[in-house]
Amino acid sequence: MALYVVATPIGNLEDISLRALRTLREVKLIAAEDTRRTRQLLVTYDVKTPVTSYHEHNKWAKLDYILDCLEGGDVALVSEAGMPGMSDPGYELIVAANHRGIPVVPIPGPSVVITALVVSGLPTERFIYIGFLPHKAGSRRRLLESVADEYGTIVVLESPHRLRAALNDILLVLGDRKVAVCRELTKIHEEVFRGTISQAIEHFIQPRGEFTLVIEGKGEKEKPQLTEAIERQLHSLRLSGVMAKEAIARVAGETGLSKRELYRAWLKLL
Repeated sequence: MALYVVATPIGNLEDISLRALRTLREVKLIAAEDTRRTRQLLVTYDVKTPVTSYHEHNKWAKLDYILDCLEGGDVALVSEAGMPGMSDPGYELIVAANHRGIPVVPIPGPSVVITALVVSGLPTERFIYIGFLPHKAGSRRRLLESVADEYGTIVVLESPHRLRAALNDILLVLGDRKVAVCRELTKIHEEVFRGTISQAIEHFIQPRGEFTLVIEGKGEKEKPQLTEAIERQLHSLRLSGVMAKEAIARVAGETGLSKRELYRAWLKLL
């Protein structure tokens, strides 16, 4: 017995993998976030495995039932689109299966996060994914403030009716950074808008479809640098008798430089 975590297409049904199709045919049961969407996929590929619903509103009620099914055979977990557990139901079931010693087997495939990131034109070597932004403006702004100093690219999800409010809050909190607004990826009306956040606000007057936003990180250009003036400040503090720990903490608070970098500069003064 095993729980198979199966990635399904984010739009184009041809993006399903051969391994995913074989798994969906062989398991005893498919636990699906959206049974209508999943049945469309199964009918397309003539997969006749039974399907049960497993979504945000019934995940706790269905948990024991699916775990009991796992005692008698393999179960596949699928979300509406993409990889289960990524801003979709699945986390609780995966944790429960692990606790029971049931193998959890990933069947990788499409991911709107990675797809949007690689077509964005923004750096990909480091990124942070924060999922859907909160509905309320205050909570949304607090979350954005928490990643304002993140140097890596930021990836978020948003619905069409909140897109403009989200873009306005991103502009307010993060400034007019570069952004790629990815709409309906792999679907008929796929669009990738690249520009600044203010330009995106002007472009998306009546947003439609599902959106993934890839936002420029703080960037190395904004990273504080150790200058000669800062080194002279450290030297002055040392001559005045200030201990290393206090001097470094004070300068770090004023400049935003890391204490490690300042400590290395302090040691050079000895």
